[in-house]
Amino acid sequence: MIAAVSTMAVVLALAGLVLLSVLRSSLLDNARELAQQHRDTVVEQIRENDSSDVAGDIQGSGTQITQILRKDGTVIASSDDSVEEALYDGTSLAPGETYVSENPGVLGILDFDDYLVAAQGVRIPAGDAVVVVAVPTTIERDAVSTVGWFLIGGVPVLLALAGTLIWFLVGRALRPVERIRTTVAGISHHHLDERVEVPHTRDEIERLAATMNEMLARLESADETQRRFVTDASHELRSPLATLTTGLEIAVADPTGATWAETAGMLQTQTQRMSYLVEDLLTLAKIDDAGLRFVMGDVDLDDVLQDEINRLRTVSRHTITARITPARITGDPNRLAQVVRNLLNNAERHAATTIGITLTTAAGTAHLSVDNDGDTIPQAERERVFDRFVRLDASRTRESGGSGLGLAISREILRSHSGTIAAGESPEGLTRFHITLRLQETVTAPHASLTPASHTARGSNDGQL
Repeated sequence: MIAAVSTMAVVLALAGLVLLSVLRSSLLDNARELAQQHRDTVVEQIRENDSSDVAGDIQGSGTQITQILRKDGTVIASSDDSVEEALYDGTSLAPGETYVSENPGVLGILDFDDYLVAAQGVRIPAGDAVVVVAVPTTIERDAVSTVGWFLIGGVPVLLALAGTLIWFLVGRALRPVERIRTTVAGISHHHLDERVEVPHTRDEIERLAATMNEMLARLESADETQRRFVTDASHELRSPLATLTTGLEIAVADPTGATWAETAGMLQTQTQRMSYLVEDLLTLAKIDDAGLRFVMGDVDLDDVLQDEINRLRTVSRHTITARITPARITGDPNRLAQVVRNLLNNAERHAATTIGITLTTAAGTAHLSVDNDGDTIPQAERERVFDRFVRLDASRTRESGGSGLGLAISREILRSHSGTIAAGESPEGLTRFHITLRLQETVTAPHASLTPASHTARGSNDGQL
């Protein structure tokens, strides 16, 4: 507020100086033009009459005084006998030479000579002389002085009125901002559901309030996500930690050492499960913080898929069929392998007898489908399965049901590769997870299919999902 008034005072002061300068210059220019016109008239009369009686050639008026001076400065004739002294002290003008009083400029706003003079040298029968026309500057001085005093007296009043008006208008305009500030200042992390009042002003204040509410909604969502993440992570870690603690206590209490051999497999399984869970939590933390780091390069998606299928066959108890078409994309091979591994492990846990994998290409896009003949996912739940810590089968234990993080991680990795993943159902009624990725433009490999023989094997069904 004070800064605005101070700025206005400086602007008004500069504007006042400019106004006085322009006014003074305009008045003096008019007077100078009149003096020059009258001087030229007198000079012309003297030349036409060519008489020794030059007193009859000069005329004066109420606003002008005309004099004819000898070279020595003596007044030969004057239109006003009350003015005895010469009004021009430079008598060295040769016939035809002229002189006009100069404008003193901005620094001389209040500096006025008594007369504004226009002079010219002439030749008369008595010898060389100087015609002088002087215009009194009293009117100009009074006009500039009056305007100056008006500015000196009016500017403070104008500043006072403007300051009062600014204080009132700005205060009224900022009152909603102060209410928004007060409301936001009173919102703590325990009450992030509060919102500021949105005034229906259809201006910046309304947009500010709406933006603040959007920000508070994002903060509330982030806080809820963080709290849910911590709660779910703690809940997931509690079970294997309790199992490990109990197993160690029982093993230590057995002096024969036989319990160690009986519980070693169980403890190793729980340790491995905790390792998977911590790794997934770390991955999600990186995603939420600054995003995952990717080492992008050329990736043969069919090779990645085949490696993961071979791994799964060594431990799976189900029949696995695959139909694979060569597909080259640009991406991080390790992260893409993690996505494929998550999907295959998920299919292994939920399949009844059969897992089917299909990789095809069409219209510059690679399509990867992983099917299993387990229970299908309800239509209403097909998007929620990609949320964190989500398990649709409540009857499954955490030992066989995974942590519920694999699909969430897979979606984030694919999103960074400009890909998509969706849950659905195959034409045969099987549960299907479908992935799309953009192919490299240089891919021209012919279509090929690989249908390896059915493989049935017994093995662990531990996974990361």
